[in-house]
Amino acid sequence: MTRALEITGLVKKYKDFEAVAGLDFSVAPGEIFALVGPNGVGKSTTLKMIATILTPTAGSVSVFGLDTIRDAHAVRETISYLPEEAGAYKNLTGREYLDFMAMVFLKDGPKARAAAAEGERLSALGARLGDKIKTYSKGMARKLLLARAVMIRPRLAILDEPTSGLDIVNAYEIRKTIKALAAGGMTFLISSHNMGEIEFLSDRIGVINKGRMLACDTPAALKARFATEDLEEVFIKLTQ
Repeated sequence: MTRALEITGLVKKYKDFEAVAGLDFSVAPGEIFALVGPNGVGKSTTLKMIATILTPTAGSVSVFGLDTIRDAHAVRETISYLPEEAGAYKNLTGREYLDFMAMVFLKDGPKARAAAAEGERLSALGARLGDKIKTYSKGMARKLLLARAVMIRPRLAILDEPTSGLDIVNAYEIRKTIKALAAGGMTFLISSHNMGEIEFLSDRIGVINKGRMLACDTPAALKARFATEDLEEVFIKLTQ
C-alpha cells in the first residue's frame, strides 16, 4: 500500500543551524497524524518541506508516491497547506475569497463552484460570508481559512495549529469536521500545542525535539509507556 506520506532521513540546515536532523516517519492514507514538540524544534520547517515551500538539505519526502522535489507540481495538486499565520484578502468578502481560491486550485468551473459551496458550508459563517474579511474576528477568519484548506478535498491536508484563535465551541466543531473528513478518506498531518486537541483528533502522534523524532505511537500507547493518563505529562517527560 502506498503511504500518504513517507519521510526518510529528512534534514534542513540553515548555515550552521540544523533545524531538522534526520527525521523519519510515515502516515497512512486516511490517518490523522499529529506532529508535536516545543517551539522552535523543526515542526513548521518540516511541514513547509512537505508542502514544497522549503527544499530539504538531505533526505526525502514523498506524498502518495510523489517526490516533493522531482514531482513538486503534482504534490501541490495533491495537498492543501494551512500555516499557523495564514492570512486572507481582507477587502474580499468571505464568499468572494472562497470563490477565488476554488478557481485558483481547481480552475474547472463546475468543480470550483462545488468546492466553494462546500467551503461555505464548512465555514459555518452564514450571512457573514457576505461581509468583508477585514471585519472578521480572528476566530472567524480562521474558520474561513480552514474551510478553504479542505473544501478542495485534498488527499493530504497539512494544518499548522488548525484551531488557533477559535473559542471552545467553534474549535470543537472544527475538530469534528476534521474527524468526519478523515473517516471519508482524507489524510491529515496536524501540528498543535493543545494536547487535548491532539488526543481527540490523532490516530498517532510523533513527538519531536531538536529536529529529531523522540517517540511515535498512538495516544493510548504513549500514555501506557509513561504510566500516565495525561498526554501533557508524556510530552514533558519526552522533551525535558
